[in-house]
Amino acid sequence: MSSYFRFYLAKASGKVTTKLSKIGPGAGKNIPGYVFSKVGGKGSISSLAHDLKHGSVLVTGTNGKTTTTTLLIKLISKDIKIRKSYENNTVHSIITAILNQKGDLGIFEYGIRNMEFGIPDVVQKLIDPIGVVYTTVSKEHSVVNGVKNPFLSYYRAKVLLSKDMKKGVIVTNCDDPRTALIGINKQKDIPVNYYGFDPDILVDDDETPIKCPNCGAELNYSQRFLTHRGVYSCDCGFKRPEPNVRLVDAKFDVNDWKLHIIGDVYNYFLSKNVQFELNLTVPPFGIHNINNALASITAYATFTPKPKNIVRNVENLFNNLDMSFIPEGRFEVIKLGDKFIGVGQGDNGDALKMNSKLMELSCDGPLEVVYTTPDQYEDEIFEDHLKVLKSINPDKISVLPGRKSVEKAQEYYDILKNEMNNAEFYPIAYEDLDKRIEKLTQLAIESKYDYIFMSGCGEEIAMWEKVKRNFR
Repeated sequence: MSSYFRFYLAKASGKVTTKLSKIGPGAGKNIPGYVFSKVGGKGSISSLAHDLKHGSVLVTGTNGKTTTTTLLIKLISKDIKIRKSYENNTVHSIITAILNQKGDLGIFEYGIRNMEFGIPDVVQKLIDPIGVVYTTVSKEHSVVNGVKNPFLSYYRAKVLLSKDMKKGVIVTNCDDPRTALIGINKQKDIPVNYYGFDPDILVDDDETPIKCPNCGAELNYSQRFLTHRGVYSCDCGFKRPEPNVRLVDAKFDVNDWKLHIIGDVYNYFLSKNVQFELNLTVPPFGIHNINNALASITAYATFTPKPKNIVRNVENLFNNLDMSFIPEGRFEVIKLGDKFIGVGQGDNGDALKMNSKLMELSCDGPLEVVYTTPDQYEDEIFEDHLKVLKSINPDKISVLPGRKSVEKAQEYYDILKNEMNNAEFYPIAYEDLDKRIEKLTQLAIESKYDYIFMSGCGEEIAMWEKVKRNFR
C-alpha cells in the first residue's frame, strides 16, 4: 500500500470514527487518533502534523499542565486560529485534535509518565513541535501499569520530549533546577525563554536536600520559593538562569492578589525579543497558579504572531479571571456553612504542599486532615507527603487508601499514627470507589472542625470532582 493512499485511508478512518463517538474538549478524544495511527502508521502521523501551517506547541510537566494549557489557549486564540487538546493528554488525543479541528497552530497538553507509554522521543519526531513548555518536574506515579518507574527515568522521559529539537523555542521554569537544566542544555540549539520569581517575594522554610540534576551532588540554595524551587547553585557550575519573564512584586490580600510582571522574551514569529510589563489583579488562587500564570504568559509571548496584543490580552484575561478556570478534580477551598473545606488531588509532595499553602489562606483555627495514601512501591511519594503532613501538624488526621492497595495504605497509616495524635483509618477498597467518595464527603460534613484539608492520591476526576460536587 503506498504511503499516500495509506495516509488518506487513515484520515478517512479517523473521520468515520469521530462520527461514531462523541468527542468534546477534555473527554473522549483518544479513539479517532488511535484508529488513525493504527491504519496509517507512524509516517501518517508525521504527514498529519504538517497540516498545521505553523506547527505545534506541547505543554508538559508534573504539575500545572492542564491549567497552563487552558490559560495559554485562552490567550493565544485571541490572535490566531488554533487546534487544541488538554486534560486527555496522550499522543492519540493530539492526533484527534489535528484531524478534526481547523487552525494554523496547535496547542496541546502532553503528559509523560514513563518512557514506554509516554514515548516522548517518538512524539517529538512525529509531531515535530516548534515549542515545548515545561511547568515543573516532581516525583509522581512511582508505579505505571504495575511496573516500578524510577524518578530519574521519569525525568529523562521529560528531557527527551525536546532533546532533538532543532527549531522553535523552549519555555521553561528557571526556579525548578530540573526544568532549568533542560533549557540550559538546549540553548546551543534553539532559543530558550525562562520564567520565575524575583527573590524575596516568597520564602519557603523547606530544607529538604535536593540533588543537582547535572552532577548529582547536593544543591546549594540561597532561597527557597516552594519545595525544590528557588535560587540555587552547585559546585559543578550549574546555577539558576535569570528569568525572561519574572514576577517582580506581589501583594496578597484575602480577596485578591496584585501581581507585577515584566518580560523580555524571544518571539518565534518575529525572530527577536519583545518586551512588556503587566499589572494583574487575580483571585487568591494559590502560589502554584502564579507559576502556571507565568508559564502561560511566557508561552503566549513566545508564540503569538501578534506580540503587540500581549499586554491587552493578558491583562483582559487575568483581571477578569475567576476560579472556574481550575480543571476538574484540582484543589480548591469550598465554603460549606461555617466550614472551609480544601479538597482536591495532591498526587506528589510538591502538589500536596502547594495545596496546604492555599488552605492556609482560609484556615484560622484547629484543622482536620483527610489524607488519601499512595500505592505500593510509592514509598518515595509517601515520604514527601509525610514531610508536608508533619509540617501541617493537624489536630486530627483521617486516612483512606488513595489507590488500589489497602494493605499498603495500612502500612502508611501505621507510620502516620506514630507521628501524629488522633489518627483514624478507613480501609475502603478501590473497587468500592463510590463508598470512598461517600466516606470522604461524610468525614468533612460530620467533622467537628471548621477547617478540613482533604488531599492526597486518587482518581483525579472520578473521586475528587465527585466529592467537590457533593459539597456544592
